[in-house]
Amino acid sequence: MYSVENVTVQGSPMEVLVFAPDNAGPYPGVVVAQHLPVAHRGLQTDPFTIDVGERFAAAGYACVIPHVFHWWPADEDIAVKRAEFRDDRTIADLNAAYAMLAGLDRVNANRIAIMGHCWGGRISWVGACSNPQFKAAIMAYGGRVKLAMGGVPAIELAGQINCPMMGLFGNDDQNPSPADVDDMSAALTAAGIAHEFHRYDGAGHGFQDHTNPERFRAEQSADAWKKIFAFLDATMN
Repeated sequence: MYSVENVTVQGSPMEVLVFAPDNAGPYPGVVVAQHLPVAHRGLQTDPFTIDVGERFAAAGYACVIPHVFHWWPADEDIAVKRAEFRDDRTIADLNAAYAMLAGLDRVNANRIAIMGHCWGGRISWVGACSNPQFKAAIMAYGGRVKLAMGGVPAIELAGQINCPMMGLFGNDDQNPSPADVDDMSAALTAAGIAHEFHRYDGAGHGFQDHTNPERFRAEQSADAWKKIFAFLDATMN
């Protein structure tokens, strides 16, 4: 189960889904950055987003998922949202979500990570670059890290990351391509950021999205979820 909360970011109301474990806590938290395909219309319309939040709550993590497309009407064309998406607005959204999560009862504010799939993978990189309080960052097949969205290319900000990062990628993906993944890893290495990247043969973009039969790869997805929780267990202590 989850609740729907609202915060205002620069005068614009933003929906946030809040998931919490059943135990008494205190427990760690995760800010989850939403992916693109359906969730741009509204978080509650997307079963994959709900599943991610429920997985974290079942594993003992509080979780907040901000609707970072609140800047546009829900029925605005996705092409417009892609073209107008800006990192400065995204950072404001993530900061508001982080503050909400850190302020929840029974959440250990010293143990908060950020994670995202697809579009949210890039957002998790941006969040790690902009908020030094995150203890870990996970990006699952996040593309466009080498592109600028209202500022400098996100990859150029790798030196601002203050936490270890994990990446999960399909070798059949083209956004990010294997070469893009190499470039991201190189940027993190050059900046001295501890990271581990896992690459899966036979998987492309969206391989963890069980709602998309063409993309979903059950074996690779299950292994990736195991690695996600192992990474958080190791970095959030």
